[in-house]
Amino acid sequence: MKFLMTYTATHNTPPTPEHMAAIASFSEEMSKKGVLLMTGGLQRPTKGTHVKFAGGDFSVTDGPFAETKELIDGFALIRVGSKQEALDLARRFMNIAGEGVGEILQVFDAGDVPG
Repeated sequence: MKFLMTYTATHNTPPTPEHMAAIASFSEEMSKKGVLLMTGGLQRPTKGTHVKFAGGDFSVTDGPFAETKELIDGFALIRVGSKQEALDLARRFMNIAGEGVGEILQVFDAGDVPG
């Protein structure tokens, strides 16, 4: 099973070099085990682009955006055997990264969708 895990820090302090090293070590461990498929941090919305499709029209609006309610600092795409394993990894990661919030969403491959 694949899951997309997101993380948003709830503190405004940048990560210390020690935190970054611990996150890198955790990521390397998960990569070697074949669990971590992809990870990355995201730019702030000041550099983002908003796209919308409504009424047959596609619109593009470049940031910065005055009001952004929810930001995602980073994400990981993982492959594990169950949702519980994804939750366990999220707990380990958040113990390293610090206080924050996130989501765990199952990712369906083409073979997962009933035909």
